[in-house]
Amino acid sequence: MNTVGHLINGEIITEGTRSQNVFNPATGDATKQVDLASKATVEQAIAAAQAAYPAWRNTPAIKRARIMFKFKELLEKHADQICQMIGEEHGKIGHDAAGELQRGIENVEYACGAPELLKGEHSKNVGPSIDSWSEFQPLGVVAGITPFNFPAMVPLWMYPMALVCGNCFILKPSERDPSSTLFIAQLLREAGLPDGVMNVVNGDKEAVDTLLHDKRIQAVSFVGSTPIAEYIYSTATANGKRCQALGGAKNHAIVMPDADMDNAVNQLLGAAFGSSGERCMALSVAVAVGDVAADALIAKMTAAMKKLKVGAHSDNSNDFGPVITRQHQEKVVGYINSAEEQGARVVVDGRNPEVQGYANGFFVGGTLIDNVTPEMVSYQEEIFGPVLQVVRVETMQQAMDLIDGHEYGNGTCIFTRDGEAARYFSDNIQVGMVGINVPLPVPVAYHSFGGWKRSLFGDLHAYGPDAVRFYTKRKTVTQRWPSAGVREGAEFSMPTMK
Repeated sequence: MNTVGHLINGEIITEGTRSQNVFNPATGDATKQVDLASKATVEQAIAAAQAAYPAWRNTPAIKRARIMFKFKELLEKHADQICQMIGEEHGKIGHDAAGELQRGIENVEYACGAPELLKGEHSKNVGPSIDSWSEFQPLGVVAGITPFNFPAMVPLWMYPMALVCGNCFILKPSERDPSSTLFIAQLLREAGLPDGVMNVVNGDKEAVDTLLHDKRIQAVSFVGSTPIAEYIYSTATANGKRCQALGGAKNHAIVMPDADMDNAVNQLLGAAFGSSGERCMALSVAVAVGDVAADALIAKMTAAMKKLKVGAHSDNSNDFGPVITRQHQEKVVGYINSAEEQGARVVVDGRNPEVQGYANGFFVGGTLIDNVTPEMVSYQEEIFGPVLQVVRVETMQQAMDLIDGHEYGNGTCIFTRDGEAARYFSDNIQVGMVGINVPLPVPVAYHSFGGWKRSLFGDLHAYGPDAVRFYTKRKTVTQRWPSAGVREGAEFSMPTMK
């Protein structure tokens, strides 16, 4: 089998000492191997980045931006090839992979505005003949650790902005679907990025721990599950690094009695089952206000879900594909079993779906579960699969209390025709990203992405304006040139403008 290696100083290298299989989740077959970097290999990448940093730091922002313009062009040119790689290793259907890539490209577009984003502020005559200005300087060598569910998009949340800010970057992508991530990084070299500025190391915990402990790494950005996010954040900050760690989610949609139920059902279908539910912004809980709304929702969802198509990435008529691994398939099914055992009603059962021609694939069909309660394990934990649970409450306030009481606060939405209710919801809900009749309120590239509570560790959100702050440090300069022959005496009081 072919082996996916590492990109270090512009070269693809492999160690050949440790590796693991990469699977096609639709067939269940191992199709290639990925080399797992040792500590020495990660340190080699860090050294390459450190050596490239002085020249890259001093490259004008406009020249960095021009590389991003070319990079965007190359991403669009190779879009079909990238989406094919995503489908083969992640299982994502072609149309979904194309949407992921486009969202990543939008972050590259935002990074193309580097000269405007980095120009700082200037004030003349803050005192007699005294000028003051601030500028944003790069941190140095920074790192990103990214998940399997968006192998193109999430890395593009990180390194385009980090690079245009003048940093050098080490990316540790998921070892489960590494090919598209590595290919995209190689396009940067074709776009004109100097060797060593961008490096990719595939690996496991050994690679991650090397990045977290190495003193040359100045900042770490992470997206993944909450237990790992907590570990990343605590370890990185204990080693003096700036860190943002985006964790898990349990995203709720409130369905009000006055909602356009047909529209709500259509939106919930895509938000719950798109990408096989393997999204940190997936709507996994529908909170129906009143039994009338709940019964209507269940009836319409049941009818609509009969039309769902699950299958391989190569058939663009499929709605969603398999989950990432056999172990994850078993985990998702375990949550469905748990809900049933604890008293919930499985209305539409996605366990053991029949997918013609793909008997060994890691498939879970769309699943609808009614009468879920907050005490159930399936409600408390993130399922990360194509499962929608319905919780019944009597009032909107009870629905909001339920959402606010959950440990995660990533995303939420409300379906309603009532503007007053929508405004109250958006003003008061304790969640970081809110949708009003919008089921996946993922901010566009020129805003920033991030949740609240145990969905985010760190002060700054991902991409957008917060990324400029995360990948730079502000320096403020105050300057005066005394007139010839004029000298002032010593001042012992706090300087003020006179």
